[in-house]
Amino acid sequence: MNDFDYIRPATVPEAVAAAAAPGAAYLAAGTNLLDLMKGGVARPGRLVDVTRLPGLDAVEWLEDGGVRIGAMVRNADLAHDPRFAASFPAVAEALLSGASGQLRNAASVGGNLLQRTRCAYFADLDSACNKRVPGSGCDARAGENRLHAVLGWSDACIATHPSDFCVPLVALDAVVEIEGRGGRREVPLAELHRLPGDAPEKDTALEPGDLIVAVRLPAGAAAFAGHARYIKLRERTSYAFAVVSAAAMLRLEGGVIAEARLTLGGVAAKPWRDAWAEQALAGARPDEEAFRRAAELALAGARPSGDNAFKIELARRLVVRALALAASGTPERVPALPGSPFSSLPELHHDV
Repeated sequence: MNDFDYIRPATVPEAVAAAAAPGAAYLAAGTNLLDLMKGGVARPGRLVDVTRLPGLDAVEWLEDGGVRIGAMVRNADLAHDPRFAASFPAVAEALLSGASGQLRNAASVGGNLLQRTRCAYFADLDSACNKRVPGSGCDARAGENRLHAVLGWSDACIATHPSDFCVPLVALDAVVEIEGRGGRREVPLAELHRLPGDAPEKDTALEPGDLIVAVRLPAGAAAFAGHARYIKLRERTSYAFAVVSAAAMLRLEGGVIAEARLTLGGVAAKPWRDAWAEQALAGARPDEEAFRRAAELALAGARPSGDNAFKIELARRLVVRALALAASGTPERVPALPGSPFSSLPELHHDV
């Protein structure tokens, strides 16, 4: 690990000023950053500790029915908040399906949004990786790539975004509040993460010094609470990133789908929401035929980036599964194996 300066600012403006310097990075829980620093992947010359900044660790319910989540709220605390879990059950399920209990107790909401890819070539200093060293190439293209992107990838990068939390947030039109050198601004979460194009080193739309201070969900997001699920296929249920995941949410009226939300994870460099699939579900009966049609539309632009053609069919089937589970109704209790397609039986549920 390289030598670095450590700064603990007292206010958000002080933090932004300190982090705007070249080579600076914010430090929250550090569950991702410190691993990258130990491996030499990240080498910041300055760490700006934001863990003690005032006003970033609260869940605030807004007058219009929406909710504002401070960037330093811990993942476990948010997932286990009874009111939040009841209002946004797919988000709670996604949080509880990620990492381990110990990591969820430490990891922050803001940090979760900014996780770096878990591509093995990104983490290996002996491999060519355009995301780590721009212009060096992408060894994943001809390497072990069965878990890589099938949507939105480019010849420069085929990595995927690792967050579970972001997938239902994008489906629910979450907004990110950012404090920067020019003051505070808001960015839809769907626009925060970037597809690789020819500049895969730019993960997000953030500028130097930008600090995520909160995530906000609109009041209308709670309208899906009765029919919302997050389903995650992974190589082991205990602790693994998604091979493919899906957040499916429905609003039913008179036995038909009045409105649908559908976002995929594990398939691209950002959570992948498909408006065509959502529009096709609106007005349809919640049956397998409609779900299969939506799945075909959601994966219409998918193509293998290597030895991963299986992920396309896997994603189609997961969309159908997630929509069927959402249509059957949100469980009264969080499943014992959150996010798992194998924990849909009532006897496997436990209280939050």
